Amino acid sequence: MVAIIKYNAGNTQSVMCALKRLGVPFILTDDEREIRSADHVIFPGVGEARSAMSYLKERGIVSLIRSLDMPFLGICLGMQLLSSFSEENDTECLDLVPLSIRRFEKRDGYKIPHMGWNTVSFDEGCPLFNGISNDSYFYFVHSYYAEDADCAIARTDYDGITFSSAIAKDNFYGVQFHPEKSGEDGLRLLSNFLKETR
Repeated sequence: MVAIIKYNAGNTQSVMCALKRLGVPFILTDDEREIRSADHVIFPGVGEARSAMSYLKERGIVSLIRSLDMPFLGICLGMQLLSSFSEENDTECLDLVPLSIRRFEKRDGYKIPHMGWNTVSFDEGCPLFNGISNDSYFYFVHSYYAEDADCAIARTDYDGITFSSAIAKDNFYGVQFHPEKSGEDGLRLLSNFLKETR
């Protein structure tokens, strides 16, 4: 069973649709017992960092997430919240992965948010990308990015900035792109997360 964490952020519907396509049982929940009993946890999100963290704190989900030991995947905002700090409204995040979240600076010829298809260059041997060609295209929508850090397992370039487009530390994984909106490669990544991570 996969637990999709329910919190004050959007995009749960598209993740649920992707899991249905994969034939994977799931539950959308903020109940501690249900989350702890799951085999895998997915933490999706589209929204704003500070309000999302406030929601998690109010419901006691921060300490719950920090204590989980099953494979855990953060998507988009869900990945950013795994960091130590986000420049989005100067937000202290979950501090599970040692990196900071920065805002793209406005520059001529580049649009913010970074929205659309872009390549992802990943480290060989990472189980999330089994069966996926390096430099494949995934779908992004974000105005903030994770700095290039030691925890990065994949990187993407936009506006001359190379950022961490996938991260991993212990049982925690994160992807800045939306695998649930990235066609067959996105479904393959979700399937890899569920089958290849333990």
